[in-house]
Amino acid sequence: MFSHRTKALARVCLSGAMIVVIPAYADETTPVEKMSLEQLRAESIKLKKELEEQEHQLAAYKKAMDHALQAQQQRIDEMQSQSTQPGNPVKPAAQSAVKIQPPSSISPVATGQQAAPEAVGVAPEKPKEMNQTQIAQIFDQPGVLTPKGSLVFEPSLQYSYYSTNQVSIVGYSIIPAIVIGAINVSNVNSSILIGTATARYGVTNRFEVEADVPYVVRSDSTLTRPLAGTGNNDVFGAHGHSLGDIQFAARYQLNDGGEEKPYYIGTLRVKTATGIGPFDVSIDPVTNLETSTPTGSGFYTIEPGMTVIYPSDPAVFFGSLNYMWNIKRNIDRTVGTQYFGTVDPGDAVEFNFGMGFALNEKAAFSLGYDHIVVGRDMVNGAVVPLSQVTQLATLLLGYSYRISDKTTINLSVGAGLTQATPGVQLTLRVPMDL
Repeated sequence: MFSHRTKALARVCLSGAMIVVIPAYADETTPVEKMSLEQLRAESIKLKKELEEQEHQLAAYKKAMDHALQAQQQRIDEMQSQSTQPGNPVKPAAQSAVKIQPPSSISPVATGQQAAPEAVGVAPEKPKEMNQTQIAQIFDQPGVLTPKGSLVFEPSLQYSYYSTNQVSIVGYSIIPAIVIGAINVSNVNSSILIGTATARYGVTNRFEVEADVPYVVRSDSTLTRPLAGTGNNDVFGAHGHSLGDIQFAARYQLNDGGEEKPYYIGTLRVKTATGIGPFDVSIDPVTNLETSTPTGSGFYTIEPGMTVIYPSDPAVFFGSLNYMWNIKRNIDRTVGTQYFGTVDPGDAVEFNFGMGFALNEKAAFSLGYDHIVVGRDMVNGAVVPLSQVTQLATLLLGYSYRISDKTTINLSVGAGLTQATPGVQLTLRVPMDL
């Protein structure tokens, strides 16, 4: 006679569907022993269907993830292409985390894995923009380009104060350091206020054009004090205000930069002679001093240059090298007692460098140095006697604060380091995106 256990085993072997090995010493209470062959078969089929269904859902879930990540990568590429232009504040595309919910019917326990995280695609970190919040403008040329189709209007106000002493000697010396004759000391103070309306337009993401229209108010005061001989102190004042020299500029980004990669920007500036030049003002025949002040240089200037910007978190390093070609002009006028024919002002080389730090998303400051070397003047093809190469050096400190998405305030302070440089220079700029 067969026992209940033996009959169940024989029934499994005859069906050929499933072989269940049950130890002879198994306890009668084992759940598997209590299940019939049909029940085991039904359970296995049901489990198989559930696994196939979950595999199908997991495949669909993976396909959705791949599609979302591909779309996210496309947005990253678009933002990187925009951030390669260190133009006026680049406005990156809105960033949002891509969230994909796993199918609710998938049981984490059934798959033997932990629950999938809710955020599968994570938005990239906001790119480090080359904007005014990171580079407070301290030089005449901005460090960023204007995006394509954008117009920036920038009113600015600049105040410069210049003071110098000039010594003139009329006499002769019979012993070194002892002069027989008249020695005059002149103290010249000059205050210049320039209001400028600047407009910049982004032709492409790498090319922008600019126009500057300045209005100049200038006041000079000269104190003449004889230190030897006879005479009284005299003070001469001169004032003037008019349109200054209008300027046009174009800038082009030459390469794709980025984090730890420099940006190279070629510039070309043309300065006109719309202001009142030094040879256009009247001269007092007695003092040989100007009775009114010039508001322009009186010469056209073409200035090519190169700007380099190197972002290195948390700082941004920048610098420029420019050459100023002052075009000669036929004056054909007698100024005081001297006749001027063709005047060729000395060309100049300018270089500057500095660094900017972003304090937060709205505030930044910059520190820089600017140096200009001006060559000797030439009149009628000959170098002017006693003329010298002029050195202009300025230390600059700038602050920037973004008061809105479209408006920024820039304030810079310049301190002259050479005698020919203005002692103090204050500049306020307010660029606005229109």
